[in-house]
Amino acid sequence: MNTKLSGTPLRVGIVGASGYSGGELLRLLAPASSVQIVHVTAHTQAGKPVEDVHPFLAGVVPLTFRTFQPEDFAGLDCVFIALPSGEAMEIIPQLQGKVGRIIDLGGDLRLPTAEMYERYYKKPHTAPDLLGTAVYGLPELMREQIRSATLVANPGCYPTSALLALLPAVTAGLIDTRGIVINSLSGVSGAGRSGSLELSFSEVNESIRAYKIGTHQHIPEIRTMLERVADTPVTLSFIPHLIPITRGIYTTVHADLKHHVTAEAVADTYATHYRLEPFVRFMTRIPEIRSVLHTNFCDVATFVEPHTGKLVAISVIDNLVKGAAGQAIQNMNIMFGFPEHHLLK
Repeated sequence: MNTKLSGTPLRVGIVGASGYSGGELLRLLAPASSVQIVHVTAHTQAGKPVEDVHPFLAGVVPLTFRTFQPEDFAGLDCVFIALPSGEAMEIIPQLQGKVGRIIDLGGDLRLPTAEMYERYYKKPHTAPDLLGTAVYGLPELMREQIRSATLVANPGCYPTSALLALLPAVTAGLIDTRGIVINSLSGVSGAGRSGSLELSFSEVNESIRAYKIGTHQHIPEIRTMLERVADTPVTLSFIPHLIPITRGIYTTVHADLKHHVTAEAVADTYATHYRLEPFVRFMTRIPEIRSVLHTNFCDVATFVEPHTGKLVAISVIDNLVKGAAGQAIQNMNIMFGFPEHHLLK
C-alpha cells in the first residue's frame, strides 16, 4: 500500500536533523498537518531543543534532539537519514523491518559496488548487501520505481544538477556520450555544517576555486546513471568549484552533438521531455541561481555554441532543496501517494 489517504498524519522521523539538510527537512515538513514529526536525532546536539540549533524553527518544532535508538522509530511511516556518508549504512539495517519507508540523503547506497564506493569515498563499505536494494531517488528518471520502494537513495546535489541538464539529450541520443564536460559551481553549504578553516567566510569570500579534480565522489554516480539511460559507456569530466555564496549550484555542461542536430531540435527535445515534470522548468534564457533559491525547482536551458557546434546545457538548483531535502520530500510524496508539490514550491 503506497498511499496515505486516511485522516491520520504521516508519522516521520529524521536521523541527523541538526545539519543543513536536516534543518531543511524540518523547515519543509513542520508546517504540514498531513505530517507529524515524531523523532529527531543528533549525536553531538542530543539533549538540546531543536530551536537552539535551528533558531528559525523557534515555536515551530517543539522537539528535543535525542541520540539514535532504533526502537524509538518503530512503527513510523517514513524515516529520513541525513547523516554524513559512511554512517547511514550502519543505521539502515537497524531500521529495516521496524519502519515503513526509508529515504537516505547520503551517498552510501547510490553506487552499484562496494569497490566503487571505497575508491571514491575513501572509506570501507560495511553493508555491501544493501547495495542494489535501494531505488535511486531522482523522480524525473525513476518515478515509477520510487512509488513502490521501501528504501530510496536520494541523489547527490551535483548529480541532480548534472543529470537534469543531460537526461533529455542522452535519452534522445542527441550527443556523443564520450568526452562530456561538466563544470559545477556550488555554495559552501554543500559541504555540510561541520566547521573547517577552508570553508570559513574569510577563506571563501571574494574567491573561487576548483577542488577534487577527477576524484570527486559524485563522478561515478553521474556516470552510472547516464550509462543506465544511454545503455553505452560514458566518459566525462566533472570539475566542481566552490563559490562565495551560501546555497545554490550552477552547472554548465558541454557535449558534442551528433551530426545534423540543430539548436531547434535540442530545444524541442528538452521542452517535450520536461513538459509534465512539476519541478523542472525548461527555458530559453540563461538561468540564474537566485531564481530557484529555497525552492525545489531546477531551471534548465540549452544552447548550441556557434563556433564549435557543441551543446551547452545549463541547470541551476538550490543544493539544500532540490539537491537534498526537497527532493527527499518529493520522493516521500511519490511513495505515499501525495501530490508531488505537497509541502514544496
